Amino acid sequence: MSAPYINGSSVWPLRCSENEPVQIVSGDVRDKLSSLPDETVHCCVTSPPYWGMRDYGYHGQIGAEGTIEEYISNLVSCFREVRRVLRADGTFWLNIANTYTSGGRGWRDKDIKNQGRAMSYRPDTPEGLKPKDLIGVAWMLAMSLQRDGWYLRSDIIWHKPNCQPESVKDRVTVSHEYLFMFSKSENYYFDQEAIKEPTADGKRSPRSTGQCNTRSVRSSRGTLRSSCALTRGKRHGGLHAHNRGRANAHPPLDSRGRAAE
Repeated sequence: MSAPYINGSSVWPLRCSENEPVQIVSGDVRDKLSSLPDETVHCCVTSPPYWGMRDYGYHGQIGAEGTIEEYISNLVSCFREVRRVLRADGTFWLNIANTYTSGGRGWRDKDIKNQGRAMSYRPDTPEGLKPKDLIGVAWMLAMSLQRDGWYLRSDIIWHKPNCQPESVKDRVTVSHEYLFMFSKSENYYFDQEAIKEPTADGKRSPRSTGQCNTRSVRSSRGTLRSSCALTRGKRHGGLHAHNRGRANAHPPLDSRGRAAE
């Protein structure tokens, strides 16, 4: 297979051993994804710009669409390319947050604690919604991706105990975002053992292999079952609390790919 070239350098095969560093490809993802071969990526973890929340000063930027429908459509098209380059056993992790209607305001001033909040535009209130409505864009996007062919497997709550304060006085402060887990196929690779937590007695089984593959195998009765050797330990739940200060936009990942505490 001939290697595609991006920014003048070969990007395939990607290498991740000590002597074979991974190459970082910089550019608009909508352009760069088209240069990657089919079914060559094991995992995708991303957090696209949220709708109407930031102005990055980039013409045609994702998140600055005039309507929520256009925003959802653009991301569905982009992640369709992700599904093309993802291996059949790969997974796709999407961090996204909800937002509120602007209430008819056409701009937003900068904040002393968060200079990036300043915006020269604000999107109009979506049709059918009212001022001050919670739009629910996170689930709108998740459902649209599911309809487009993705398997929606988990909705993980990223809880932020030390979240960005809000000046609003008639509702609770938003202190969470979503991390959606998608797969390309019904059966895929998922390492349950690597993220298991100790049981109440603080023990984990020494038989842990560190791997768990959801590949289906045929049993003696001729039926398909999941091939996965589970060991002692508590399975990781769908709530992750991250409390490292307000400066971090996204939780860091530890050596196992799990969000670090």
